[in-house]
Amino acid sequence: MTPLSSNSRMRSKKDASGNGARFEQQLERILAHATVVFCEKGYAGASMRDIARATGMSLAGMYHYFGNKERLLYLIQQDSFSTILSRLQERLSHGTDPEEAIRLFILNHLQYFLDHQQAMKVLSHEDEALKGELGQEIARVKREYYHICRELLERYKKKKGLEFESRTAVLALFGMVNWIYTWYNPRLDGGADRLASEMANIFLGGIARSNKRVIKSSHRRGRNSSVLPSRTTVRKRVLSFV
Repeated sequence: MTPLSSNSRMRSKKDASGNGARFEQQLERILAHATVVFCEKGYAGASMRDIARATGMSLAGMYHYFGNKERLLYLIQQDSFSTILSRLQERLSHGTDPEEAIRLFILNHLQYFLDHQQAMKVLSHEDEALKGELGQEIARVKREYYHICRELLERYKKKKGLEFESRTAVLALFGMVNWIYTWYNPRLDGGADRLASEMANIFLGGIARSNKRVIKSSHRRGRNSSVLPSRTTVRKRVLSFV
């Protein structure tokens, strides 16, 4: 076999790179169409034939490349979460203040999902559709995302000297940001920057006010007692309220 010349090797690499780019573009287009179908019909109501018709690919081609609609749903979720995570990690890589980091977390989440509202609906509604290894893989990515948010809140809590249940706070935050597609109106609610700022103010302000109520309630108990409680007792009471 005659060795490839340097020019031939360069052309081969260029062709491979071009083919890879075209494949990624084609995959992105197919996943976008599949997202629309799942959004409109629901995962249970959608068929591979529906997706093939939307993409313009033959039904045989769809089965050949993807196997089944579960694989397509997995790819949609995997692409969404991996994109969100990579963008978030890039934003947090510069060593931001704990409060600013939480604000960036909210902004990053909202920016992606306001640009991909149909994907957001699919991810929210079909949360438990994936089973087996595919479901476990998506669950792993979700846990990573959850733990990043929880760590940010732990840092914030430590810096501010607050007492609250981090798990409850994280899940409450996700409850705020994950269902905006049911009510979001760009004319009334503005863009991601404005919405993220307002949500962050509400969320962080709520944590601070909740913490003050816990301390006030604990101090009131102390005043009404015949014996003034020790600092250790007060701290235990504060913790029991959160």
